[in-house]
Amino acid sequence: MIKGNFIDNLPKVYGIYTGGFLAFIIIMAIGEQMGMTSKAIGICFVAFTVAIYAIIGYLSRTAQADAYYVAGRQVPTVFNGMATAADWMSGASFVAMAGGIYFKGYGYMALLVGWTGGYVLVATLLAPYLRKFGCYTVPDFIGTRYGGNLSRFMAVVVLTVASFTYVTAQINATGTIASVALDIPFQYAVYVGLVSILLCSMLGGMRGVTWTQVAQYIVLIIAYLLPVFWISNKMGAGFFPHFMLADEVARIGELEQQYGFVKNAAADLKSVPKGLAGITKAHSAVNATPWAFISLALAMMMGTASLPHVMMRYFTTPSVKAARKSVGWSLFFIFLLYSSAPMLATLSKLSLIDPNLPTGIIGKSIADVQAIDWYQNWNQANLMFVSDFNGNGTLELNEFFMGGKAVVLATPEIAGLPYVISGLVAAGGMAAAMSTADGLILAIANAISHDVYYKIIDPKAETAKRLVVARVLLVVIGFAGATIAALEIQGILGSVIWAFDFAMSGLFFPLVLGVWWKRANKEGAVAGMFLGLVSGAAYLIWVRSGGSGFLGITQLTFGIFGSFVSLVAMVVVSLATSEPSAATQRMVDEVRVPSGKSILGKQH
Repeated sequence: MIKGNFIDNLPKVYGIYTGGFLAFIIIMAIGEQMGMTSKAIGICFVAFTVAIYAIIGYLSRTAQADAYYVAGRQVPTVFNGMATAADWMSGASFVAMAGGIYFKGYGYMALLVGWTGGYVLVATLLAPYLRKFGCYTVPDFIGTRYGGNLSRFMAVVVLTVASFTYVTAQINATGTIASVALDIPFQYAVYVGLVSILLCSMLGGMRGVTWTQVAQYIVLIIAYLLPVFWISNKMGAGFFPHFMLADEVARIGELEQQYGFVKNAAADLKSVPKGLAGITKAHSAVNATPWAFISLALAMMMGTASLPHVMMRYFTTPSVKAARKSVGWSLFFIFLLYSSAPMLATLSKLSLIDPNLPTGIIGKSIADVQAIDWYQNWNQANLMFVSDFNGNGTLELNEFFMGGKAVVLATPEIAGLPYVISGLVAAGGMAAAMSTADGLILAIANAISHDVYYKIIDPKAETAKRLVVARVLLVVIGFAGATIAALEIQGILGSVIWAFDFAMSGLFFPLVLGVWWKRANKEGAVAGMFLGLVSGAAYLIWVRSGGSGFLGITQLTFGIFGSFVSLVAMVVVSLATSEPSAATQRMVDEVRVPSGKSILGKQH
């Protein structure tokens, strides 16, 4: 029996939860040995973890605005770090990151550098100061700092564009996992994923999402690290393979050079399902030049410091000092997974192409490969494909195709691990995508309900009415996101990168200058957000339509162009118009003082 305050008992509560989850894994392993089917194991893992999240969401229900929007500002630093890491470990990080490295080479590590480096910007430029401000949402800061409904509304627009782009990718990831685990079509599975997401956030808002995300982080980190260490030990790369990465990469290079490309005289690549790529390393603009690497890392850093659902996490800490410490814990928990993504991509490729391993498939007959259980499972999910292009009956290096989403999810099966590990990975992927989707949908719904409905449309609305509006918006936004995700317009990783670019195009400089430049005013902020977002979106459309781009800025880094326009517009317009009031400038000075009461206090 746990007695006392819930916050004081958090280590004990989540210690018991972790022990219970490990016990569940052992029970599933015993079930597999006793003949339990892979489909039943997959269903049990997904159903069990989603049920736990739903229970936490229900127990965290609240009718208080402070608890719903910022979890009562009482989340301890370590647990907020875990919740932030779960919020951050999206389907892209868990499901697609290793796949990106697998197919595009180590130039894709620019994403890891940018996404982790962005937290340095968060810690030094924004998080403590936004916490000192005492706001509920990012548009709340923009609207109060610059003044006027127009600046607040423009911040909501940018937030919605960036977050909605991001949330479609997360629902895509939950749909992919649910479709494989539950053996249902992807178009229906996205709505199953949506229901799972809403169960966590509908009743408790930020409080429910926070405690659910801590539970989800525990699941996803176990699910990601356990296969890496197990496969590495099984392949002889050592129990802690990260130190052997250079040797394993060199081995892959030797094997690719040894097998080479075979001329496919009869190849018809149109027969390859959409979204699948060849097993060999693709050469893309991502890693073509040093500037391509640097620009992508820079865009992801600035995007990280602009994403509203990340900033919202630091509004929940008890103090400014706690917000700063929380960023440090966030980085630690994120590092645990990100440092392992390159290793997982490397082990996955070696499992397939190394003929000295029992799992290697290159050089085997096409018929034998097509008869393998794991190939049949993932082929039915349209995430694997082989074809005898040159007609010799043997699988060559460039005759095997796989979707990026399958690299993490399928590797345990490919490496010959017990299926219970595949079920665990599926549960981890669901946890990663759900936790981020929770934060994103909540960010959009809270911004519209608080900053548009309450602050602009009906300032006298009672708390109960505000929370009803917020919950209705959660459902509407989630349904719209699932519908877009079902269309598969863009891959998971691509959609996520676009979200970062949209966020930095419209919000990075209005946020940073709002803290660090007293002369920035309402007109400048509105111009910066509007012109930054529009110019960034226009650049993306232009490049996607065949435009050549300039200065090495691609469709993955269009936010650099948008944010530059935003900066210029904001500075020029601010200097050309009247300076902010003396009260506003005093407020900006006070925000930068690392102690004392929050600026907004009880204004909400």
